[in-house]
Amino acid sequence: MSTATPARERAVDAPVRRLRPGWWLGAVVPVALVAAWWATTAAGVFLPSQLPPPGDVLTAAQQLWGTGQLQTNIAISVQRVLVGFALGAAAGLALGGLTGSSRLAYRLLSPTLGALRAVPSLAWVPLLGLWIGLGEPPKITLVAIGAFFPVYTTVVSSLTHLDPALVEVGRAYGRRGIGLFTSVLLPATAPALLSGLRLGLAQSWLFLVAAELISSSIGLGYQMTNGQNTSRTDQVLLAIILLALLGKASDVVLGVVEGRVKAARD
Repeated sequence: MSTATPARERAVDAPVRRLRPGWWLGAVVPVALVAAWWATTAAGVFLPSQLPPPGDVLTAAQQLWGTGQLQTNIAISVQRVLVGFALGAAAGLALGGLTGSSRLAYRLLSPTLGALRAVPSLAWVPLLGLWIGLGEPPKITLVAIGAFFPVYTTVVSSLTHLDPALVEVGRAYGRRGIGLFTSVLLPATAPALLSGLRLGLAQSWLFLVAAELISSSIGLGYQMTNGQNTSRTDQVLLAIILLALLGKASDVVLGVVEGRVKAARD
């Protein structure tokens, strides 16, 4: 009979899982899409102004990199997402914790926030421009709105479905209010919260593009608008590819954190 503990078995099996074949399957579809893209342009199915070949997009990236515009656009967009996501996630966590742990707050706030969640991202742009003005604040605020609702919804849902016995145990140990939330409720909802954070981060990138497409003179969204106005489809495609890569990279980071939290709980 084996005497190895489950934790030790997981530690032994971890390298094996990392080396399992099939890790490369995630690259099959992107490679196939690039191959189809190249074949389509080589066959002349589309005009270069409609769909430039991959080589032209790579050349556009090299040109923009050489002038420093590409680095600046990437840095500004990433900065807007990180700041807006942090603000929106913090607000979603705080308000979600209040709404999910208080019946009065739930009945008072849930209907209104549920209605606001259905408002399209572009609908906020003119209102924020009138309220806040131009510059960075309206863009960051729009990104924060995008991050807020997934985090808020996830926290409320997880708290309302939490075992009441867990709350009673926390109260039996003298936990009340913020202390109960931070020491009992928040750890219990950590896996769901991390899933909400991943959704909020994805929404942040979507709302960023909406903000930069409407009112911006720098960033990847502006690069898309400028490319459209100057008939530089290669720059538009480059911005789309970069947004996809940046969004996936940020999701992978949170996915690693989520996996470690779940492993620690197990």
